[in-house]
Amino acid sequence: MSTAGWFLLIGGLLLFMGTGGPLLRRSPATSAIVYLGVGLLFGPTGLGLYHFNPLKESALLELLTEVAVLISLYATGVKMPVPFSWPLWRAPVLLATLSMALTVGLITAFAHWALGLPLGASVLLGAILAPTDPVLATDVQIRHPGDSDQLRFRLSCEAGLNDGSAFPFVVLGLGMLGLHNLGDFGLQWLMKDVLWATAAGIAVGVLAGAALAHLMRQLRRTPEPNAFLIDFLGLGLIGVVYGTCLLIDAWGFLAVFFSAVALRQTEMRLAVQNGTSAAPGSDEATLPAAPTVSGGTLIFKEHLERLSELVLVLLVGGSLFLNSWSWSAVATALFLFLVARPLGVFIALGIRRSPLPLQGMTAWFGVRGIGSLYYLMYAIQHGLPEELALQLVQITLIVITLSILLHGVSVKPLLNRVWQRN
Repeated sequence: MSTAGWFLLIGGLLLFMGTGGPLLRRSPATSAIVYLGVGLLFGPTGLGLYHFNPLKESALLELLTEVAVLISLYATGVKMPVPFSWPLWRAPVLLATLSMALTVGLITAFAHWALGLPLGASVLLGAILAPTDPVLATDVQIRHPGDSDQLRFRLSCEAGLNDGSAFPFVVLGLGMLGLHNLGDFGLQWLMKDVLWATAAGIAVGVLAGAALAHLMRQLRRTPEPNAFLIDFLGLGLIGVVYGTCLLIDAWGFLAVFFSAVALRQTEMRLAVQNGTSAAPGSDEATLPAAPTVSGGTLIFKEHLERLSELVLVLLVGGSLFLNSWSWSAVATALFLFLVARPLGVFIALGIRRSPLPLQGMTAWFGVRGIGSLYYLMYAIQHGLPEELALQLVQITLIVITLSILLHGVSVKPLLNRVWQRN
């Protein structure tokens, strides 16, 4: 497709989404379904006006997905409830750790025994598909700071956490394929890639977010910065935190999420201490009178997130051919949605610890998307053999496509049913 064609396609989509919002809200379709449908129509599945090859463009796609996930993680982090409460965070932490590990293990077993993939490639596929996505799961995530919906919080927080907790499994799979040094008996992987990278990522994020909140408290004694400069602060925090983690071999996705959480938590706590909030009893009540970095940057980041969703889902649709729908790819998607994800959720959380409908909704809405695409491109850029790369690309694209369709068409009816009961 020519440059003019791309401008017309993306511009037309933006105009449609801007003017057709009320119609889309009344329909069962989500924005991602619209973008995917357009990609399938104009891509090789339909008219064949363009074709995007993820294998040849893996470096570009890795960068695009990396930026999209970082922005989404920041936007998710600043919407986390205040104040921090371990009983509230217990479920998403278990989802991002124990449920994640169980899901990786189940997918690994399926890929190795049912699909015949090598064990290392099976572990890698499990790590690619296990994490839920913070970019495409807009309809099941916290919509604003102070949103008290328990399901939305669980899914949002899980997506923020497991984009970092999946990385140790990614490098484990690469190591089993001879593409990463695991050390003797896996000790280097355990000490460096699991313990150090996770702890350092969390520490860098928390320290950077809290430091920015304290710095802005001091700067507020001067005239207030305009909204444009506050947007710069949010982007600057993402850049500094992620760059630091790359230098010290820490998990940057985890750090960016925790930096946003720490920024908001610290700003709200300082606001209460300064007496600029009405009452410390609820998230909404603790909003300070002065604008905050966490609040001021949110709208801009969400706009960037939605634009990246449009572009990347278009590319996913433009990567698929009719023969991409192999039995192995479809079977993997169904196994993930109907077996691996539910088992991981129910085992990790325990059936009796919360209402069964909440557990079932949590198990179903494990949306897969841009994060999985990033991990796949990361693996390709680290030397994944072409034959294996082609297999994993096909499976991952079909899983993402089916997730967009199945989770997309079910989200509004199921959430509406839950809200009506409540």
